[in-house]
Amino acid sequence: MAMLTTPGILAPVPLEVAASARARRRGLLGRDGIDGALLLSPAAAVHTLGMRFAIDVAYVDRKFRVLAVRTMKPGRMGRPRPRSRHILEAEAGAMERWGVRHGTQVTVHDR
Repeated sequence: MAMLTTPGILAPVPLEVAASARARRRGLLGRDGIDGALLLSPAAAVHTLGMRFAIDVAYVDRKFRVLAVRTMKPGRMGRPRPRSRHILEAEAGAMERWGVRHGTQVTVHDR
């Protein structure tokens, strides 16, 4: 499993990477939660149709700089974000706890 760090995180966050088309389509669907975050790559938009919980969505550019962070309730369609190359998903409230906001540089580490 990979790890996610930002300048605001005290300890690395566990990170699942959904790199295949199938894994990106599934995302967090069918889950009751996630320990850490999920990276969808490449991706520019997400939806929460069929989700069981609200999520934080961070749109990230090619250099892993956060373009925007949104909280999405279940049953919503997200709009594509221009320049977004990756998307981070986590349980609602997690991005704020980790200090992930517009302009934050995120780093992905392989274990």
